[in-house]
Amino acid sequence: MARNLSSNFRDVPKSEGFGAVARHDARVLILGSLPGQVSLQRAEYYANPLNAFWTIMAHLFGASRDLPYAVRLRRLNDCGIALWDVCASGHRPGSLDSNLSNIMVNDFGGFFLDHPAIKLICFNGSTAGQLYRRRVLPGLLPPYAETRREVLPSTSPAHAALSLEKKLNRWREVLYSTLPEANPPIFEFRSSLKAES
Repeated sequence: MARNLSSNFRDVPKSEGFGAVARHDARVLILGSLPGQVSLQRAEYYANPLNAFWTIMAHLFGASRDLPYAVRLRRLNDCGIALWDVCASGHRPGSLDSNLSNIMVNDFGGFFLDHPAIKLICFNGSTAGQLYRRRVLPGLLPPYAETRREVLPSTSPAHAALSLEKKLNRWREVLYSTLPEANPPIFEFRSSLKAES
């Protein structure tokens, strides 16, 4: 059950996040903060075409944005990856994480009980990592609180200081460290990526 963790209410519509997309045998959990407005409208994780998440997933796991959404999710699940967000809901005008307020976090204790094979938690950007550390971690029991955590470069178009190539390299380094079998040459970095950055 989600917990209300902020009284900093703002008079903006409440955003409700999505459920976790995960198989029982998932080994890596990728967490964002809360879906942005485009994602909420389309009911899809990382639906904004300017967000680099699916571009990176295409290069690493073949989960290209050209594929139907359900196929992309299944491909990530087949590779041992689960998707979710730290926040179950919150108030946020627009899609900037800095505007989040009145946050309720997801039930991670229950999630880890149902997904005991999780070995790595990856945060898509520093805000997700900070929210988890401050609002989730103190309430977790070991061994869940001791699960390896890595903050990865945000794929949001609002974080353009780092090139797409550098983001991809960091995501690859961390994800392949736990999913080495999901490292086929066909998904290796290609020079065409530079044209997308």
